[in-house]
Amino acid sequence: MRRRTALKAGAITCAVALLGSLAACGGSKEPTTTADGKPIVSVLVVKRPATDKIANMQWAKDLEADCDCKIEWQEVSEDAWAQQKNATLAAGKIADVSLHAFFPANAAQFPGLFEDLSKDLDKMPNVKQFFKEKPDAQKLTTDPEGHMYALPSSRGKSYSGTGQHMFINKTWLDKLGLQVPTTWDELENVLKAFKTQDPNGNGQADEIPMNIKKLESSYYTWYSPMLLLNSTGISTGFNMSAASETGFYAKNGVVKSFMTSDEYKQVIKYYHKLISEGLIPADWATKTFDACDTDQLSDGKTAKTGVSFGWSQDASFGTLKDQYIPIPVPSAPGVSPDKTVWDGSSSEFDAAGPAVSARAANKDATLKLLNLMYSEKYSVQQFYGSFGKTVTKTGEHEYTVDNDKLIEMRKKNTSPSLSYPAGWIPDEVTIKGDAGSDALYQASKVYEKQRSNFDPVKDYIPDYVNPDADDNTTLASNYNQISNVAMQKTATWMSKGGIDEEWDAYCKQLDSLGLQENVKIWQKWYDIYTKK
Repeated sequence: MRRRTALKAGAITCAVALLGSLAACGGSKEPTTTADGKPIVSVLVVKRPATDKIANMQWAKDLEADCDCKIEWQEVSEDAWAQQKNATLAAGKIADVSLHAFFPANAAQFPGLFEDLSKDLDKMPNVKQFFKEKPDAQKLTTDPEGHMYALPSSRGKSYSGTGQHMFINKTWLDKLGLQVPTTWDELENVLKAFKTQDPNGNGQADEIPMNIKKLESSYYTWYSPMLLLNSTGISTGFNMSAASETGFYAKNGVVKSFMTSDEYKQVIKYYHKLISEGLIPADWATKTFDACDTDQLSDGKTAKTGVSFGWSQDASFGTLKDQYIPIPVPSAPGVSPDKTVWDGSSSEFDAAGPAVSARAANKDATLKLLNLMYSEKYSVQQFYGSFGKTVTKTGEHEYTVDNDKLIEMRKKNTSPSLSYPAGWIPDEVTIKGDAGSDALYQASKVYEKQRSNFDPVKDYIPDYVNPDADDNTTLASNYNQISNVAMQKTATWMSKGGIDEEWDAYCKQLDSLGLQENVKIWQKWYDIYTKK
């Protein structure tokens, strides 16, 4: 559940021909009521391919009945929406409600197109309660003037961790009589043992001591190998913080760029050492994500991977999951355990929750629908499927999920729930049987100490810090040039070395491309959001 701002938005072009299925939108001349007088509310849903048609979901039918309205569902895949989004905005026609389609930054670029939902909270008591219990969620989509052009959503406390963890093959450690590494030197020694001592026992030198994914060309992903920056005391925010994703961090209230930091250089040199020793595949920089995943899943019987970053044991290792455990990130040389940190972002919230058209024909019905979606009843079903189908209410604020059935349906591309729910599962709710969230929650607990080693405001740029449209444009323009240099140089240095000879020139080049201007912009907005 990631936040994307205008930093990753391209130029807006009015390609109206792409709109196709999105014609019946708020503000159009389409009928606004049914023949029997019920208000019509159009709802655009951006979804993953494995999702069943919403019209087939019983909870969606019940929602329509409770709303006493006619919901016109408009479904679009993530890939299609990526092509259609800019044209939709430029055309000025959006659905009454759009789910996981727009971010707050989009509203800043198109004033008057989106409803300011901060003025409507009294008509959405479930949302008000959500904000009372989760104030950081409200900050996530509220601008400095108090406007809220999209509601955040929450899928519950089980997802409050970063969503990325460092895993090691504990079976291999035990076989070789090794301990979980706590420093970079210890990690290197463990990886050497994984490479040379046949820990999977098949008599072949097929082990991959450490498996990392390639760098993206445009930003630092939540699975980036640069998660090792946390070993040095720099807390990343690769899952939610736009600042961190583009190379910035905070230390004692001061915003800096890690792309030109000594710590970044230290991480690159360490990776180069591991790669040059054959402890990380030489083709890491060009290897596809599918190939990385294949190496981690192996044949389902004999493990090939020793260490990697991932979401959970289930997701990363499949039938081999019991061999792996999450571990705190090992400390870099000269960094004590109490200064070693972990990524500070969260998987719980989504800033691209429901956005409402300022021209919605039936505003009261639209707000009533949203309030229902944020109820416990419909939040649980949006995420896990309909009651009596894949989830059952088994007690007060307690629900049991038929995980096997959910997995089976997803494999058949008929998932009975939304890919990105528009709701809120309160902390008092207990979900039983959801193996995925249980594994994620348990993995995240390993990092509680390291996540307590930094101040979540002074030493981290909070996920809710979001520059305005003008500054986002400047940030994006500068960063497009900066990232082209930084990502290419980083990958080259990791694979081939040479960083000491080129470092000073590299830092000067990034400054010449606007790096310090971007630092000042992020500092400005960091101060606005954290010191008001």
